[in-house]
Formats: sequence, structure tokens, C-alpha cells
Amino acid sequence: MTSSQSDVLVIGGGLAGIVTALECLRAGKRVTVVDRDTPERFGGLALWAFGGMALVGTPLQARAKIPDSPERALADWIRFGELGDHEHWPLAWARLYVERSRPDVYDWLTRHGLKFMPAVNLVERGRHGDGNSVARYHIVWGTSRHMTLTLIAALREAGNDGRLTLLHRHRVLDLETEGGRPVGARVMDESAGRELRLGASTVVLAMGGINGSHEEARRNWPKERPLPATMLNGAHPFADGRLHHWTADRLGANITHAGEMWNYAAGIPHPFPHFPGHGLSLIPCKSALWLNHRGERIGPEPLVTGFDTHWLCQRVAEQEKPWTWQLLNRRIALKEFAVSGAEHNPRIRDRQFLRFVKETLLGNARLVDQMAREAPQFIVADTLAELATRMNALSGSSDMRPDVLQATVDAFDAHFAPGATPEDDEQVRRILEARKWKPDSLRTCKPAPIQQRGAGPFIAIQTQLITRKSLGGLQTDLQSRVLDTDGAPIDGLYCVGEAAGFGGGGASGKRSLEGTFLPGCILTAQAAARHISGR
Repeated sequence: MTSSQSDVLVIGGGLAGIVTALECLRAGKRVTVVDRDTPERFGGLALWAFGGMALVGTPLQARAKIPDSPERALADWIRFGELGDHEHWPLAWARLYVERSRPDVYDWLTRHGLKFMPAVNLVERGRHGDGNSVARYHIVWGTSRHMTLTLIAALREAGNDGRLTLLHRHRVLDLETEGGRPVGARVMDESAGRELRLGASTVVLAMGGINGSHEEARRNWPKERPLPATMLNGAHPFADGRLHHWTADRLGANITHAGEMWNYAAGIPHPFPHFPGHGLSLIPCKSALWLNHRGERIGPEPLVTGFDTHWLCQRVAEQEKPWTWQLLNRRIALKEFAVSGAEHNPRIRDRQFLRFVKETLLGNARLVDQMAREAPQFIVADTLAELATRMNALSGSSDMRPDVLQATVDAFDAHFAPGATPEDDEQVRRILEARKWKPDSLRTCKPAPIQQRGAGPFIAIQTQLITRKSLGGLQTDLQSRVLDTDGAPIDGLYCVGEAAGFGGGGASGKRSLEGTFLPGCILTAQAAARHISGR
């Protein structure tokens, strides 16, 4: 069996693994990175993500006169995540995040030449104002893809003296231990079909979360929460929890908050899937009516995105059928329709500023028309009756009765009749609240009837719940050392990023303020590298 030796073995080629390797190389260490995917997909989910980050106390916030502070952010975080006083390490990581996201994420990335878009967005406000109290969602110019490629280039430069070994298409079979301490790993070279032994004085687990495996997600799903019959996969299929269980069973590591996940309520199958079950996460239009399989508006509190994603997912999961419908018109779609991730945001991804401004002001007809061509779940029709017929054809049922669909739309539109008060509708009130924030007003329509003259044709989008990120994982201390069930660090073993629940085995609690994931990868990786290097 071929063997090699390095100072640090990083298992996983996502953002957390890349940053750990980069900082260890800069500290003079010899580093081996094992990545199960192909060289083209080096970077994991970060290579495809949109690039939104919750950051506290940045120059962009100061310029917009946003009164943020670590104390304010921590209060929002604990309240929204429902973190209890007994959750020592998640609370410690939450505190570290809000205190260090400015210098260790924002400033660190800008030193690598990366920039952020000027508008700071207000997301996850909470249904009752219990989420983000101020705007702190920053978007990387170039999306997360540009950031990841920039850091990969920095990684290669830092290791161009021969201290970096990158192994793609290599799968870890198990860790090797001596006296209960990891001393390397046994891996399979899936290209050559041979085993290798990789020795290292330190092992860093950066293999992602657990809900890339639907079996694992279902096994950990909280029993008190509704579980849909089917789901799409927006995670990574290699993030299957196998190494989590190996370290727990063999080394006594502590897995916590395994049932907490950051999923999305409105996914569609990827028109060109990268793996079985691959889904796209839509950013639902605030002005769309969210309907059940019969065409009735889900209520009594209407579903509106941007306030509480955790709650939206539970409402969708409890529906009688595993799909719901977004009903809108072209006027709404042009201004509000979006797909999460770098792939469907080329203006931001490719840093085409003038084209981005044009689409923001005039409407994103390119994306709307693309989805109408490529996605069967995106249905367009001139009349509601025709729309209902096509919705039934797609679902293979007769659930959608044209008269019910018509009555649903008429009931909403009645709020805009002469003498009526649109604000009587809770969805309209939430839209008006969102439009008070200028960046939201640019991409949220002024409330109007769905059947408004000249606003057509009608559009219906069949959506279902899509998995995304694990909020739980291996419990770690503030140095990213893996802790055993007694709370003691396991010598020589670290865990970073999603594999560690973005710090402490579940720093977010039950809900995230959104955008805490990429920074969580960076912060946990930096902590591990500092401790490994003795800095």
C-alpha cells in the first residue's frame, strides 16, 4: 500500500477545508487535502453558492447608517436560534462569530482582493420581528464561486513549493489511530482503484454535513416536525454523515443537533441535474400566492419568503401532498423571481455590473424565459383555466379545479377593489413592510391584483422542500478541536465548517439569521489553523 506523510491531513475540499489548508500552509506546515470529487468541482457547495454572508459592523453597514453591533447581532442570533443557556459551545461560537466576522471574514476576504456588492440586505426578519433587527446580509461580488476560485488560487500559490498535496477523486475509508489518537487515514484512489495510507500528525475533518443523504436526513428528522414524503437534494451527495458516525463510534466524538437543518421550502428539480435528485432552490416571489395542491391559498397566515425560512419549511412539510404551487404573473416574475446560487446569477457571478443594473431596473426576462424553456415545473398560460389544466397534467392528478383556482385569485384581488383596503391582507402587509428597505423595494413589486390588466400571462411554479445544510455536527471547542462525549478534546483531531455545525456542533440553534454558513466555514477553519500552528 502506497503511503505518504504530512503535518496536516484535511479531509474535504469545500470552503472550510480550503481555508484550513491555506492558513496551515502559510504557517509553514506540509498539508495534504483529500477531496472525493473531481478537480473541476474542487470547492464543494461553495463553488455553486450565491455568496450571501451575515456580517457585523462592516464599512458597508456604516455607509448605509445601519446601527449594528456584536451585542445586537448576538441578541438577534440567540433569540431567533432559540439557543438555551445550557448550550455552551454553540453559544461560544455564536459570540465568536458576531465579534470576529468583520476582521476575520470581511477584512480577510478584502485582503484577497474580493469585494462585496454595495447594498446590504435585510433577510430573515422573523414573522414577529424576532429575526434580524437590521440589515447585515452582504453579497460577494462575483458570487461564492469567484470567492472560492480566488482562495483556491491562493492555496496553490501558498503550496507551490511542494508542501501541498491535492488528491482528487479519493475517498476516505477510515481514519488510522494509535492510542485513540488519529494518525492519518486509509483512502481509496477511485481513479486508479488502489488504496493509499496518508499519515499525518493532525487530522482535520471538513467533509460537510449529513443531509446530502436523504436516508440520514430522514433518520435524524425531529419527530415533532412534519416530514414530507419526498424532497429534493440541494446539499452534496457525498455529505452523507459516514465520517461523523465513524468518529463517534471509534473515537467517542459527540454529534449534537443532528436533526437541525437549514432547508428551503421552494425547490424544483434541476433541469440538468449533477446527481440523482438534484434540486434548485428558488427564492420565492413575495408577491406570489402560495397554494396547496388544490389551488387553495395556504393559511390562515399566508406564506411569504424573507421572514422565517424554518417556519416556511414546516408549513410546506405539513401539507397533504409533498408539493405546493407559487401563483404569480409575468409582472411579478420579472421583478421578483430568482434562483439561489451562482449558476443562475451570471450577472453577479461574472461581475457584469451594467447588465446587472439593467436587469434589476428593467426586469430579469432572461431568467424567467430560461426557466419557462427548461423547467417543466414552470408553467405559463394566458388564462387561469388553462393554467389549471397544465398544473394537473404536470402533477398527474385532477386536484387543481379551475373554479377553485379562480376563486382563490378573485378573493385576493378583491382587496384591491374600489373602497377595499389592501392592507387587510397579511401578505400585502408583509410586502409593504419589506418595501420600506430600499434594496427590497428594487426587487419587490408594489402590491396589485394578480389579474391586473397587462400583467400577464399567468405563471404557476410547482415547488417542494429541498434539503440544503446541516445545522448540527461534531461538537468542537473554540479551537475547532473535536470533543468527546465527556467534553474533552480528542488529541490531534479537528473539525471545521458544516461538519462541525459551523462551530460547536450547532452554533445556529434551530434557525439561522441566513448567510451565516460561508463565514462559519471561514471562522472555524481559521480557528483550527491557528491552534494547529501554535499561533
